[in-house]
Amino acid sequence: MRQAGFLRVAGADEAGRGSLFGPVFAAAVVLSPDRPVRGLADSKQLPAERREELAGHIRERAVSWAVAAVDARVIDCINIYQASRLAMKQALEQLHPKGDYLLLDALTVDLPQPQQGLIRGDATCQCIAAASILAKVARDRVMREWDCVYPQYGLARHKGYATGDHLKALHRYAPTVEHRFTYQPVQAATPRWLWWLSEQRRRNGAAEAGWLWR
Repeated sequence: MRQAGFLRVAGADEAGRGSLFGPVFAAAVVLSPDRPVRGLADSKQLPAERREELAGHIRERAVSWAVAAVDARVIDCINIYQASRLAMKQALEQLHPKGDYLLLDALTVDLPQPQQGLIRGDATCQCIAAASILAKVARDRVMREWDCVYPQYGLARHKGYATGDHLKALHRYAPTVEHRFTYQPVQAATPRWLWWLSEQRRRNGAAEAGWLWR
């Protein structure tokens, strides 16, 4: 893309799409050709300490970067695919300077810049890998904070994913209001009295989510 004349190629990726709890995060990054970050890779393939180290280098050396999040209520209203697109769009819109060409992991967004979605983009494209690292580091940090609010679920360990410990905690304590009620494991652990609350949340959030998506 740089050889084709684009000066600010932005990569974007999400983190937390498969989690049962909390927001989906996305990041966008325009890397500098003059200040490369060595060792970029798919965030899922890196240990936590290495992700934190690389995230610091990315924030320091990138031309621009941004992180955005879409919460569980909106995820339940518009589904996780659309919520992931929304989070990526918001991160890309926050870039300053903005990207003039967009590379995204496996999807596209409603923005005017030319763009392409790359399958396994976080494993093959450096700017997408950088975005995946920033999104993952930001979301993991928030999960550690939520762990202080709901320590019985073990969020700091599994980051909200469907591990055995998390599923046992869901059935023992029932889901929190920050869980994603449209996800089957959460539905299976939801008592009837909590269905009313989750349905009210979905209905009340529908108009807001629609406005955000437009």
